[in-house]
Amino acid sequence: MIKKEHIQLRDPFVIRHDEHNCYYLYGSTDKDIWRGPATGFDVYRSTDLVDWEGPFPAFRPEADFWSDTNYWAPEVHAYQGEYYMFATFKAEGVCRGTQILRAAHPLGPFVVHSDGPVTPRDWECLDGTFYLDKLGKPWMVFCHEWVQIKYGTVCAVPLSDGLDRAIGDPIELFVATDAAWVEPVKGGAGYVTDGPFMHRCADGALLMLWSSFKNGQYAQAIARSTTGDVRGPWFHEPEPLYESDGGHGMIFTTFDEQILLALHTPNQTPNERPVFLELVEEDGRLRLQSANKV
Repeated sequence: MIKKEHIQLRDPFVIRHDEHNCYYLYGSTDKDIWRGPATGFDVYRSTDLVDWEGPFPAFRPEADFWSDTNYWAPEVHAYQGEYYMFATFKAEGVCRGTQILRAAHPLGPFVVHSDGPVTPRDWECLDGTFYLDKLGKPWMVFCHEWVQIKYGTVCAVPLSDGLDRAIGDPIELFVATDAAWVEPVKGGAGYVTDGPFMHRCADGALLMLWSSFKNGQYAQAIARSTTGDVRGPWFHEPEPLYESDGGHGMIFTTFDEQILLALHTPNQTPNERPVFLELVEEDGRLRLQSANKV
C-alpha cells in the first residue's frame, strides 16, 4: 500500500467502481512527463482514498504506436459497458492530440480504439474530456493549445456513438482571456487553457472546470453554460475556485455521497501530488467546503 501523499502524479482522475466498492486513480504518471521517452499510464486502486494499491500498468504502447513522448492527462469513463480512456500524446513533428483507448475493466489493459487523435491533426491540442449531452449524444471537450495560437481556447467536437472518431468540426467555446483573472505565462508568450471537465449539477446547471495561471501560479476555475448546453455561451466566475498552485481538476462522488474535487498541487515536477478537497453544491454552484484535504 502507498499513501496518496507519496504518489507522484499530475492531472488526477478518479472513478468509483461500485461492483467492488473501490476507487481507481489515473493520471500523468511518468516521472518526467515533459521530455524523454514515455512509458505509459499507471493506475492505483483504493477502498478509502487514503491507502492505495499499485501502481498497475493501465496502458503500455505497442512497438508501432505513433507517439513516444508527453503522455498526459488520462481520463477513464464508463460507456456502453466498457471503459474508455481519453489521453494526450505527442511525437516529434506530429501535433499533440487526444486519442481514445478502450478496456473491459478499469485496470485495463487499455488498447488503441480511435485511429489516432480525434482532435484536428494540424492543431496542437490536449486534455480531451468526455461529455454526454441531454440527448445522450457524445462529445469531447478539449483545449487548442496556447503554444500554437498564443490565446488558448476550449473547444467541443461531436463524437460518433462508438467513440472512434469526430463527426463534426470543432466549436470554440471560449478563449483563456474571457476570464478576467487569467494572466499570461512565460513573460507574455501566451494564455493557457488546461484540463476541462464537465459537471452537471442537480438543478441541471452545466459547469466546466478548467485551469490557467494567476499570480504566476496554476489555478482551478469554473465556467458556467448560460444555456445548460455544451455550446454555451459560457460565463466565467470572477475568481478561481483554487489558486494555491494547483489545478487540472475533476469531480467525483464518494460512496458516502461526498462531492470531491481532485487536483494536483504543487505544479512543479517532481513534487506534484493528488489532492482531494470537499465541495458543496448549492443552487447550481460549487464552493470549497474548507481548505481541509481529504
